[in-house]
Amino acid sequence: MTTALTSGLSAAALSAELDGFRQVQRLAYECAEAVAAQLKPGVTEREASRMQREWLGARGVRDWFHLPFAWFGDRTAFVNFRVPLQFFPTNRRLEPGMPFILDMAPVYRGHTADIGYSGSLGINPVQNKLMADLEAHRELILREVRERRSLREIYEDVDRLMVRQGYANRHRAYPFGVIAHKVDRVRERRFSPRLFGFGTQSLKGLAADALHGHREGWSPLWSPYRFSDHPPQPGLWAVEPHLGFRGTGAKFEEILVVTDSRDPEESAFWLDDDLPHVRRWTEEK
Repeated sequence: MTTALTSGLSAAALSAELDGFRQVQRLAYECAEAVAAQLKPGVTEREASRMQREWLGARGVRDWFHLPFAWFGDRTAFVNFRVPLQFFPTNRRLEPGMPFILDMAPVYRGHTADIGYSGSLGINPVQNKLMADLEAHRELILREVRERRSLREIYEDVDRLMVRQGYANRHRAYPFGVIAHKVDRVRERRFSPRLFGFGTQSLKGLAADALHGHREGWSPLWSPYRFSDHPPQPGLWAVEPHLGFRGTGAKFEEILVVTDSRDPEESAFWLDDDLPHVRRWTEEK
């Protein structure tokens, strides 16, 4: 089994490489759970974002694919989002019963994660339902990637499932409407500059992937547009289906591993099944 990221490695080396990504993804989700447990009425999105940065910084994170985000209330559904600056954290304050989403993409020991964690301050039945219905999207995405459907077709099938469930597609509000993007190793440096909240090393890697992919007919961005009309490219993909319903949003985001194996189960798999949203679905059954 090989991926574009780890082509040519032995089975042991490949396993170690994936373990590095699994470790940083778990670290990011541990951060999300720790910060979520500290949220209280009056906390702002900016404060929640800073809490994520400080928690991860205290554990050795020095670089980012992107700095942490936090969205509260109707901002979890990207209501009236029109320009990229609206994604950045604001002074919106958390209130009882209000939904929230924490989103962070740390780089740790050269490995990248990009995660999304949905929760609420107290009980929020609407977001609970959204989270429960996201399980079907995780299953659909994995099944159709294994079938080697084109990324564009899978995107459209996710859209159709959302419509059947009665929800709006909110990942379409992201730049280029992406539901996922490739992640890769990042060269570690003592000083890691950022541009508009994104780590320049990670942006260089994504740009190199985009140039390489353009020459070969694929894109590192998984979108509804023609440039994503190709089968899944081997590598690691940060996937984030995002549902919205009447001002409430919910999503998960985690790494999907795509390989060039002919064995269906090895051709694609989620990097880790021991994540908060997966545990939640298991406990609810």
